[in-house]
Amino acid sequence: MTDDAAVPEIRASDADRERVAEVLRDALAEGRLDMAEFEERLEATYQARTYGELAPITRDLPVGEVAPPPTSLTKEPVASGSWAGRIVGGEGSSTWAVAVMSGFERRGRWTVPKRFTCFTFMGGGELDLREANFADGEVEITCVAIMGGVNVIVPPGVEVVVRGIGIMGGFDHRESGVPGEPGAPRVIVNGFAFWGGVGVERKVTREERRRLKEERRQQKLDRKASPRELEEDHGEDGHDAHRRMLEGHRDLRRDRHEERRERLDERRERHRERREERHRRHFGD
Repeated sequence: MTDDAAVPEIRASDADRERVAEVLRDALAEGRLDMAEFEERLEATYQARTYGELAPITRDLPVGEVAPPPTSLTKEPVASGSWAGRIVGGEGSSTWAVAVMSGFERRGRWTVPKRFTCFTFMGGGELDLREANFADGEVEITCVAIMGGVNVIVPPGVEVVVRGIGIMGGFDHRESGVPGEPGAPRVIVNGFAFWGGVGVERKVTREERRRLKEERRQQKLDRKASPRELEEDHGEDGHDAHRRMLEGHRDLRRDRHEERRERLDERRERHRERREERHRRHFGD
């Protein structure tokens, strides 16, 4: 049985904070809040960590109290990896993000809206689409980076079109023009960068990277067994046996090089995550 008193301690997501921020903006437009109250509550919204901290912010507004999602004690099955299952329609988890001398990120299981706008000024942001759903088969991300940067991470198979303009800055076009898989969404990245940059990179998820690593490890074990098989193959002449032995050594050296590179990539990823976590604790979400 779940303790109801513990429900307000459920961690709030970026989408939850964005919904509260939308309510505050509506209240400001309707005259229910003045600018000082709006700014004070908006700051509290982006600093909130749990539903218990979010609930009082809108309790006296027409929308009422923020309700936490239902809590399940069982692990939900992983959603299907097919593209058709990831284009879900709807409005998206959030439609904008701002970082002024701070940072923002959208990652994990969130829904990319048909149009998403972000702005950075002497700050940075990250939009990770690898595990995201999509509100439409074509989504448009508009990035404005002033002395700051935005990094967009897309999964393999997604078509990317980059149309941004950079002045003493730039947009990364390396992934633009790569054909997408059938049924995969199309991501358009546009906007403006001044003394800043917008990067676009294609990466697999950690789970997929572990799976590929395991496959390579198994292939390496199979190749290690090949010298023993050569000894048992009496019908093979010495020249062919020697050639295959050299090929096996080259494969082993290549595998060791790939393993060292993967370990270096993992250390860089952990260092980046720790740096972002320190940044979030210092500046807030």
